[in-house]
Amino acid sequence: MSEKIRLQKFLAQCGIASRRKSEELILDGAVKVNGKIVTTLGTKIDPDNDTVSYGGKSVRQQDFVYVVLNKPKACITSMHDPQGRRTVMEFVPNLPPGVVPVGRLDFYSEGVLLFTNDGELSARLQAPKHHVEKTYHVKIRGNIDDKRLERLRVGVPLGGGIVTKAAQVDRIKKTKSRHDWLVITLIEGRSRQIHRMLEVVGITVTKLQRVSYGVVQFHGLRVGDARELTLGEVNELRSLTGLGKSDRNMSRGSWDIKREETENSRRAKDRERTIPTPNKTPGGSKKGNAKLRQKFSKTEKSPRKTKKIQSQRNKGRKVSKRS
Repeated sequence: MSEKIRLQKFLAQCGIASRRKSEELILDGAVKVNGKIVTTLGTKIDPDNDTVSYGGKSVRQQDFVYVVLNKPKACITSMHDPQGRRTVMEFVPNLPPGVVPVGRLDFYSEGVLLFTNDGELSARLQAPKHHVEKTYHVKIRGNIDDKRLERLRVGVPLGGGIVTKAAQVDRIKKTKSRHDWLVITLIEGRSRQIHRMLEVVGITVTKLQRVSYGVVQFHGLRVGDARELTLGEVNELRSLTGLGKSDRNMSRGSWDIKREETENSRRAKDRERTIPTPNKTPGGSKKGNAKLRQKFSKTEKSPRKTKKIQSQRNKGRKVSKRS
């Protein structure tokens, strides 16, 4: 018999949700133990002998998986997108169920993005109270003076009574360039925080890269490439968040994937996004839609460009007639 653990901790370890969210699921009566609904927090179970189910399906502990992707810009941090935009999951296909992004990076932001099915670690990494540092390289429009740098270091108001925590903010290198690069280290992660912080002091962000998350860095990882974390990186992240070394099986840094390996599948999905399918074109026959797809697949000049070319031709004809 294995050591009994709290039900909410077991659910977090299975990647169902964070421990706090798991508590809500228990209180809502969404979790069963040995076929009976359990709504009492603090209930302990034996992972080896008790059967836990959620959503009508049996829940079992998985091997923990930890992955880092050097996220490209122009894709969203989401498992699926109803609007049909490219997602980060297209760069890390075939991950085990329950392996999801840790937090978010904005659509046009690049850099270190972690994935895991370790719900407890994921929640702690995102909690400001654990002070896990995230470092960014930020290109701005124009230059910034020392006075505004100091304001950013101390903390600026974001509205709604929110003031950012103290941050490390410096120029990467002071040059005669018209546009400065900054290095910013945060211990919190609010929505579009860096953009909003710089907007407060009158600065516009033109490029943003997350270069590290705790001890995990993007060095040696090209944009669009991904790899498993090493055992040392995982243990360091757990230590930073107050967790001990896990006794569960976990990744060993042996898996990686290059962007070339996902290129064909990404291109196929891009074609699906831009070319109408027979079932999605209202009121059209399959034959008519096939012609439409053939039309879309050809390289054509845009109407605006065609109009411009025609205008230039007409001017040329007028000149030739005068001569």
